[in-house]
Amino acid sequence: MAKKIDKYIFSRLLVITLFVIIALVFIFIVIDFSENSEDFTDKGATFAQIFGTYYLNYIPEMVRLITPVAAFIACLYLTGQMTERLEIIALKAAGISLYRLLVPYLVFAFIASISISYLDGYVIPDANEKRIAFEAEYLQGKSNRVDRNQIFRQENEQSIFKINYYNPNDSVGHRVEVTNFEGDSISRTLYIQKMIWQAKSNSWKLEQIDEKKFTALGYQSTHIDSIDTTLNILPRDLARKTSDVYQLTYPEAENYISSIERSGAGNVGLPKVQLYGRYAYPFSIIVVMIVGFALASVKRSGGKGFYIAAGLTVSFLYLVMMKVIEPFGGKGEIDPLLAAVLPHLIFLVLGIGILLNSRK
Repeated sequence: MAKKIDKYIFSRLLVITLFVIIALVFIFIVIDFSENSEDFTDKGATFAQIFGTYYLNYIPEMVRLITPVAAFIACLYLTGQMTERLEIIALKAAGISLYRLLVPYLVFAFIASISISYLDGYVIPDANEKRIAFEAEYLQGKSNRVDRNQIFRQENEQSIFKINYYNPNDSVGHRVEVTNFEGDSISRTLYIQKMIWQAKSNSWKLEQIDEKKFTALGYQSTHIDSIDTTLNILPRDLARKTSDVYQLTYPEAENYISSIERSGAGNVGLPKVQLYGRYAYPFSIIVVMIVGFALASVKRSGGKGFYIAAGLTVSFLYLVMMKVIEPFGGKGEIDPLLAAVLPHLIFLVLGIGILLNSRK
């Protein structure tokens, strides 16, 4: 009998979750299109571009964001329905404990978490890159660049670059100042009019260079028209955006953060907490499944109204906590990893606590 119950619960969770995802995605697209339709038409976007490029590539990200909420709604609805019909009481009378009844919920949550994690790590980034490029062209109000002017980067332990302006569209830095050190003393300075990225050779072309070498007797000045060189600074280290991590696969995002740390750039906490948040987010499906089951598995006064109110409250508090804690991790006030996992741990403990105190 237990296996039949497992199959029934798993299939019902799957059907309800998919239905909620489809409904919420449809509602989101309708609302988003109504808000941005004028911007789309003003910028000259065609119907095929809007729905074939923008929304088609937005759907994977929407599915990732919506899945925990959809699974939570499915859990509350199915479990609440079983509770109202006294099915759970009958199952407990037949010797099936709440812990055993939770197994198909956890199996479903685990499979959904693995699926969302894989999509987020290796499928969604490409779709996000196309969507964000579309937004940059047709929704110009959404600027998310971290560094614009006065960019400082450490090329190595003895060399610091100051780039007064960097154009990410053509990968050109203007009015670049380089300071080289030997110990605590400045050994050389360079003033470079332009540094141009050459993608074919993965190198920089430096133009109009004024060099000063410092010695004990003074300094020597030299002018160089142009030179090709490789640096430990890449275009992606200079054209950072707050959305960069969401356009990279997990391995690429790890390398991206390593390159930021290597170049000495600031605000490294932000991409770290974003990446750790991506790692932890699928785990929220397991958390909300435990919380939803613990809330709905016991008959409570208020019936369906209680489950709806509880679902909305938990979802709201969960989302608020993730959004409130994330900036502290981004600014380095708390560890980025802790900022990413703390909301999930708090609600996991809450769900387990409610479950342990439920009548078995």
